[in-house]
Amino acid sequence: MKITSPAFEDGKAIPAEYTCKGSDISPELNFEEVPEEAKSLALVMDDPDAPMGTWDHWVVFNIPATATKVAKGTEPEGVAGKNSWDKTGYGGPCPPSGTHRYYFKLYALDAELNLAQGATKAELMKAMQGHIIAEARLMGTFSKD
Repeated sequence: MKITSPAFEDGKAIPAEYTCKGSDISPELNFEEVPEEAKSLALVMDDPDAPMGTWDHWVVFNIPATATKVAKGTEPEGVAGKNSWDKTGYGGPCPPSGTHRYYFKLYALDAELNLAQGATKAELMKAMQGHIIAEARLMGTFSKD
């Protein structure tokens, strides 16, 4: 399974348009080679370099397994979880200092999850245990400097 974006290459800088320095909209994401047996997808974007521990920027689950992309500036079809700002939806990179890494993680699951809208990443990760059949990730970097 693969997750890619035409906005930036894996390991390269995320353009400012997708951050707090720009429009703070979600980049286009493309999903490829999702296993046929997948029943749903989950998407997490987080920053492990945040000073107070990993910062969750985007949490979405029960995305249809047939989804092949998330259009620029949109939310995927599915159930929105809560990010570290205590809101649902995409929150772009906005590091307090230095260059941070942002991981977009896509999970293929063998079930739909019985979680309510606004579930946290921790609740999602717990609910996914034993249901992950494939995963992929895309990493981009950003610095406000």
